[in-house]
Amino acid sequence: MKIAIVGTGYVGLVSGACFAEMGVDVTCVDIAEEKIESLKQGIIPIYEPGLKNIVQRNYSAQRLHFTTDLTAVLNGVDIVFIAVGTPSGEDGSADLSYVFRVAETIAENMTKPALIVTKSTVPVGTSHKIKELVSAKLAQRGLSDLEFDVASNPEFLKEGAAVDDFMSPDRVVVGVESERAEKLMARLYRPFMLNNFRVIFMDILSSEMTKYASNAMLATRISFMNDIANLSERVGADVNMVRRGLGSDSRIGRSFLYPGCGYGGSCFPKDIKALIKVAADTGYEMKVLKAVEAVNDAQKTILFQKFSEFFNGEIAGKTVAVWGLSFKPETDDMRDAPSITLINSLLSSGVSVRVYDPAAMKEAAHRFGDAIYYATDIYDAANDADAIIVPTEWKEFRIPNWQILKKIMRSHVVVDGRNIYNRADLESQGFGYKGIGQK
Repeated sequence: MKIAIVGTGYVGLVSGACFAEMGVDVTCVDIAEEKIESLKQGIIPIYEPGLKNIVQRNYSAQRLHFTTDLTAVLNGVDIVFIAVGTPSGEDGSADLSYVFRVAETIAENMTKPALIVTKSTVPVGTSHKIKELVSAKLAQRGLSDLEFDVASNPEFLKEGAAVDDFMSPDRVVVGVESERAEKLMARLYRPFMLNNFRVIFMDILSSEMTKYASNAMLATRISFMNDIANLSERVGADVNMVRRGLGSDSRIGRSFLYPGCGYGGSCFPKDIKALIKVAADTGYEMKVLKAVEAVNDAQKTILFQKFSEFFNGEIAGKTVAVWGLSFKPETDDMRDAPSITLINSLLSSGVSVRVYDPAAMKEAAHRFGDAIYYATDIYDAANDADAIIVPTEWKEFRIPNWQILKKIMRSHVVVDGRNIYNRADLESQGFGYKGIGQK
């Protein structure tokens, strides 16, 4: 089987590499020439564990190809995936211009039957609009009788675990409206499902809604738990104990019940805004999701608040070590990361900022320039600092040498945005400690 994937961003590159790993002949297409040339040389534009090896191995085996010319490969493949970006517009709606541009290119150059699959996260109804666009273009070309199918195949990959998620998915959702499309997609995904065929076929509109609903539910759990954490702190409860009791209920489960300093990344913030906008366009108000978004926006300010409170608001001239910049561990993605809100607040208050992250230092430099100090490790970041603030729970942060930190820091304060440390342990070593949802 031969497929083309248009877009070599997070979704497109991971999908292409993993399909190739299963023996599919994959051509990844992107308009950015420099990016394509870098990929041919094995240079990966994103940090994702395991991805580099898969890309290099399958490119060497000639199962994975990279090009800027979609038209050259279009009519030699069985399936064309659209996996380009759909960034948020000013009104929160998803910008579909890249998606429709790809659809137009396909329609203007296809000469044989094709299956066009939307893998980008798109509002409900987008795949139908693609079908209308392609049909109109084919009619203009005098090819109204040329058959094609449209399908929806949303991704559910977790950044930092995307390769494992793709190779061993808990489910694959596919929206189709023809038997031909269903058979072709089933054939493509069967190698991933040999032990348990977990492809869920449904209509296209339901498939598109499933993607948004899934991310909305996970974001809701995060904001709910952060709300509970903030209340627990005020009434004297320990949210860590509350979480254990809550997650032990089999109807609820433990996933996404960890309180923290807010969610970020490429999916949740964008998808929540888009779903709220989709609802508004139909005359319906997503009251729960509006609250989810509001709680998350407020939660991103909590680390700065706790730091300021510890010093009674007298923070100008202080120095802070920020451990963790990416929105979650095992990625260099800083989109909507809580660290951005934190650093901007610190800088605007006259605080010197020293940062360290295992993967996101380059991205941070693009965002903050020379306004902050980029440390070589956690100890360099903490040198002569008045406080350590932890927005991201990278594994290497979990057991630092507190005695070294005690010696090199000016003041001894830890603001733990992910509750990875034990209060009693730190206080016994002479550190002031503030976590989330703990008195």
